[in-house]
Amino acid sequence: MYLFMLINTTMLFFLKHPLSFGLILLLQTIYTCVISGLMNLNFWYSYILFLILIGGMLILFIYMTSIASNEKFKFNIKLLPIWFMGIVMVGWPMNTNMNMNDLMSFETNLNFSLSLTKYITYPNMFIYLMMIIYLFITLILTVKMTNLSYGPLRQKF
Repeated sequence: MYLFMLINTTMLFFLKHPLSFGLILLLQTIYTCVISGLMNLNFWYSYILFLILIGGMLILFIYMTSIASNEKFKFNIKLLPIWFMGIVMVGWPMNTNMNMNDLMSFETNLNFSLSLTKYITYPNMFIYLMMIIYLFITLILTVKMTNLSYGPLRQKF
């Protein structure tokens, strides 16, 4: 799943349409919430994170429809080999011996899951960094979509 998130991030550089940006951000949101939910004993934290990020995506969708409502969606042919390579690599059966329950014992996991400090410690630090990178990419895309050199977001008649 981490590999699929990395491939989605690299595909982001080849896209130019705001709708495809939104699709990639939606996929990254779902993957991030599933991974963070699997690290907890329950999915409450990931559910709240999903609702917050989808609320932000709805605001971006409103901006996108006010700016580029009639823009044609063109498929980038350079994206096809990267997309195919990503599907093959994710679909390839991989044997990994790393399991989250093997990293910590059950008692430690119960006591440790009550705090959010487990996202900063070593085994789970990767998802914490991926969330930071995700928020940074979302910030860059929002700035790119609302560039001031193209004029105001809503035209005055």
